[in-house]
Amino acid sequence: MYDQTRARQGADQPPVPSGRHTPGPEPLLPSAERDKIVRHLGHAVNVFADAPGQALEEAESAFDEATDALVNALKERRRVLRASWQDQDPETQSTELRFALREYREITGRLLRA
Repeated sequence: MYDQTRARQGADQPPVPSGRHTPGPEPLLPSAERDKIVRHLGHAVNVFADAPGQALEEAESAFDEATDALVNALKERRRVLRASWQDQDPETQSTELRFALREYREITGRLLRA
């Protein structure tokens, strides 16, 4: 999500910690959503020996949940990011615009590495 504090820091400075204890970029999905999908997939793996067909359908369902959640999360990120720069004057708000470009680049790079 767009962080005004990070935008004010400038494009060449590292972000100020936001209270998170995990290094690296912000996860694309909230942890509760990720945990739910992991549990769903784990259950599919656990029942495979007894019910392979059911396990595969459950694994497919977990996959569908993950892709839907990811698409929705990316749409929301895009909406928030776009709102952060859409009405900015390029001449006076170059820091915010630079931050938005970096965010687009970071998210797109993560998608391409996935």
